[in-house]
Amino acid sequence: MTDFSFTGLTPDLIMDALEAVDVWPDTGLLALNSYENRVYQFAADGKRYVAKFYRPQRWSDQQILEEHSFLAELKEAEIPVVAPLALGDTTLAEHSGFRFSLFPSVGGRALEADQDEHLFQLGRQVGRMHMVGKRTPFVHRPSLFSLTDLEQATEQLRDCALIPDSMRLPFFTILDLVVARLGDLDLTRYDSIRLHGDCHVGNLLWRDDSLTLVDFDDCRQGPAIQDLWMMLSGERHHQVAQLDTLIDGYEEFATFNAAELKLIEPLRAWRIIQYMAWLAKRWDDPAFPRSFGWFAEAAYWERQVLALKEQFAALDEEPLRLQPGY
Repeated sequence: MTDFSFTGLTPDLIMDALEAVDVWPDTGLLALNSYENRVYQFAADGKRYVAKFYRPQRWSDQQILEEHSFLAELKEAEIPVVAPLALGDTTLAEHSGFRFSLFPSVGGRALEADQDEHLFQLGRQVGRMHMVGKRTPFVHRPSLFSLTDLEQATEQLRDCALIPDSMRLPFFTILDLVVARLGDLDLTRYDSIRLHGDCHVGNLLWRDDSLTLVDFDDCRQGPAIQDLWMMLSGERHHQVAQLDTLIDGYEEFATFNAAELKLIEPLRAWRIIQYMAWLAKRWDDPAFPRSFGWFAEAAYWERQVLALKEQFAALDEEPLRLQPGY
């Protein structure tokens, strides 16, 4: 059985790995909030750094380096991102079977999605990022969505022993209906560009009136709307107002295709399924039961049945529309 966990990644091994690339921490290691990978902050030579150890077997070396190359392009275009530092002639090192990279530590607070100024600035940054993303496609990174991904996520949930027997029939009944609708999702009809892929408030840092995009670990190829829709929340009229503010900023640098608005609810449905499948897949990692204990509770699955029903209904609603003038 392939080991996808971090068994063996001890503090001593981490320190040995850093010293092997001539980085000598002056402080101890502070574990940061990351579940897919393992991320540690420390100081060296009066500066703060973050070491990121990649989950074994998740991404290939080529896929990680392609992320790093994208970040380098964005940094060269003076777009605020956190790019990996050079470790000799590469940005990806390996020690005792664990691959890792080193980043400068960047502080800040999370973007406030209810602030028009923050949304406008995010729209501008995403527009600038997408202009770079359009230059060339990813070669090794996967697309945002595929029928194979959908099938694998569904099978992962079917194999999940945490779903109570009493909930399996209602849960899989509505899940299958949503999955059937997503089977009709064809992203090939839309322009496909390099994306951040996971553009939510936790990956957006606001500091000194400047916005920095962080954590491109899920960067993928797909439609531009993926990097915008996660900022939308609340009643429909609230979402329209948020969307208008985002697009006002976005179109200072890039042209937005309003036809992609019809993708918002299908992509939201896909994210709901993907998130549940991710938790089920990673449940053997001790960090997950500690941090996501509610995933094993019957009440969670009851809420997911309701959430999927609401999302299924949303798939039949009229897409959001930009206000007149677009």
